[in-house]
Amino acid sequence: MIEIKGGVTAPKGFFASGIHCGLKREKKDLAFIYSDVMCSGAAVYTRNLVKGEPIYVTQEHLKDGQAQAIIINSGNANTCTGQKGRQNAFKMARGLAKEIGANKEDIIVASTGVIGVQLPVEKIEAAIPELVSRASKEGHIDASEAILTTDLSNKEIALSIEIEGKEVTLGGMAKGSGMIEPNMATMLSFITTDINIDQDLLKEALGTTVDKSYNRISVDGDTSTNDMVSILANGKAGNAKITSKDENYDKFVKALQHINIYLAKEIARDGEGATKLVECFVKGAKSEEDAEKLSKSVIASSLVKTAMFGADANWGRILCALGYAGVEVDLKQINIDIESKSGLITVYKDGKGADFDEDLAKKILDAKEIRIIVNLNSGSCEATAWGCDLSYDYVKINGAYRT
Repeated sequence: MIEIKGGVTAPKGFFASGIHCGLKREKKDLAFIYSDVMCSGAAVYTRNLVKGEPIYVTQEHLKDGQAQAIIINSGNANTCTGQKGRQNAFKMARGLAKEIGANKEDIIVASTGVIGVQLPVEKIEAAIPELVSRASKEGHIDASEAILTTDLSNKEIALSIEIEGKEVTLGGMAKGSGMIEPNMATMLSFITTDINIDQDLLKEALGTTVDKSYNRISVDGDTSTNDMVSILANGKAGNAKITSKDENYDKFVKALQHINIYLAKEIARDGEGATKLVECFVKGAKSEEDAEKLSKSVIASSLVKTAMFGADANWGRILCALGYAGVEVDLKQINIDIESKSGLITVYKDGKGADFDEDLAKKILDAKEIRIIVNLNSGSCEATAWGCDLSYDYVKINGAYRT
């Protein structure tokens, strides 16, 4: 597995672009991803009962497991906009399909931004010819910028693997900064690959890796309305088609999981107002499910997050979050360590707080990446979740989001 440049356009046959169409004041707000041949496609969506109109359109269009292009706007979520909003999402698909000579059912649609405001779709329709004309192998950077909202940085990655002598490439880009909760997040992620794989296996691989990545991040506990992770596979790598869960399938899943974990961590790192990436690794659990629940509970705790912001080694807050996670644990067996590039300290052991150097603890917690290690000492299973600290700026950003 080799990390390469190129984002979503790194795989063979994929092109992208990103432009400003007028939904935002100045920044890019419309993105396009395109394969020059038809792809197998799959997606995973938000678990929120309130869903953005583009979600319904994409669900309808992916019923046959095929797609060729993706259009994404930022600045407006097109959510809670009624029948008109649904029609506008379909208009985005129809407009793009007409311009590239495809069927409208082969277009994935996504939106992100403010909820409850009608989408000025005419601005998007007018910009589609330019959007398509600018598509190129270099367009991945513009596309990754055009999907951002309150994000401070674009998020993309590409990998190359070898399957039976053929180079197979995967690329991905994502956005997400607020309304992030471990049921996906307020996030969009788009993955491209030139692997030749059965559509059902592609869908299963996506679901499996989403559960171990985006579903294990939290910024603020809010599950968004427009979350979506989609993947397109166009088969242009030329490998023999993967039709079973063999060694080649496992190799692909490993690469896909690497992509999704990387993007998930970048989303957590870029949480609104965040100053630190916080990881919780739970080991020694009786089941992976238990470890996942416990790690999520810790990184989602507002009290843990504020302690991390204040560089306070408050192990009581970590223990509290473990206690309400809904998992039976033996407090006398738990060990809790906190680690960063500045060192490691044990803060809780054998049922009580451990003696530790407060100055060293502060130095460790002043780092930009912090790891909380919880050893339950009751099994062999483990899981990791990712979050961020909770700072004053989170309130500032969200207190004035619409203005």
